[in-house]
Amino acid sequence: MKYTDERSRPVPPLPSQEPVRLVDRHGRRHEHSSFTAPDPAVLAELHRAMVIGRRFNQQASTLARQGRLAVYPSSMGQEASQVGGVLALSERDWLFPSYRDSVAMVTHGVDPVETLTLFRGDWHSGYNPHRYRCAPQCTPLATNASHAVGLTYAARRKGRDVAALVLMGDGATSEGDAHEAYNFAAVWNTPVVFLIQNNHWAISVPVHRQSAAPTLAHKAVGYGMRGYNVDGNDAAAVHAVVKHALAEARDGGGPAIVEALTYRIDPHTNSDAPQRYRDAAEVEYWAERDPLARMEALLRNEQVVDDGLLEIYERDGEKVATAVRERMAGEDKLDPGSLFTDVYAAVPPALEQQRRGLAEELKGV
Repeated sequence: MKYTDERSRPVPPLPSQEPVRLVDRHGRRHEHSSFTAPDPAVLAELHRAMVIGRRFNQQASTLARQGRLAVYPSSMGQEASQVGGVLALSERDWLFPSYRDSVAMVTHGVDPVETLTLFRGDWHSGYNPHRYRCAPQCTPLATNASHAVGLTYAARRKGRDVAALVLMGDGATSEGDAHEAYNFAAVWNTPVVFLIQNNHWAISVPVHRQSAAPTLAHKAVGYGMRGYNVDGNDAAAVHAVVKHALAEARDGGGPAIVEALTYRIDPHTNSDAPQRYRDAAEVEYWAERDPLARMEALLRNEQVVDDGLLEIYERDGEKVATAVRERMAGEDKLDPGSLFTDVYAAVPPALEQQRRGLAEELKGV
């Protein structure tokens, strides 16, 4: 019997160090040899979602300052990466968010108040993952990555056409969980796209202190995956690249890493002091590359939107913020019995005994 080395897959090409860009910071189209911008209707929807997402960020940050939330990690400045990636998903696909991805979840259709449950110290994930096809929002870095690999592997074995988008930051790529997820995804050829939002800072640790790779997308090659480097403040480019990567993954092309180069304008959380580790000039540099201003300039230049339509987008964002503010204004009605729901498909006898015991105790109260 002749020996054959099964490691004969084609070597994936190195990603470009120059990020894919379809719209420059002044709102002008930028030609690219491999990718084209979505049609005007999709561009307008991307902008609308970013406007709503920014207003949501602002409102959630205010609620944290008021004590309505224990903490809030804002994604202001990263809206293009989250919105562009999420709107590339199909109705069958799953989203696997981390703690800074509330805007992505709202864009994906998760109830805005339920999205904030994690930051109120409430139980479970705060929403039904199956209803929204959105996994629980993870706080430990990169733990969502392995979950996405497992879900897509199981779905493929069942013959289901399901892909997954994992959202993670540059800091998450330094975790062992990320390595395990990348490795298993590539070996099992699961349809997962890992979207790394490289916002330059893992709390106070700069990305160059975490990786010596030319880009984080270059890490893909070592695992046998495709890697893409994209301008994370260009929603059109993020959408086009992620959509392409998901389509290839569904067609058996395997998983991919997409690095979106962006920036966290706000502090790490409302309890952070970013002035201790980064310069104001750096923040100003990235503020001039605001993803919302960029898309608005493009849409105005090409007469896709006007003042009237932009005002509607602003009102849509304000409606979301108002609803969140009003619904979180009152005191929560807590049900201790809910601690036992959505834990097991079939409740073990010991846990059922505890549930009945708690119910009896509460009757006496």
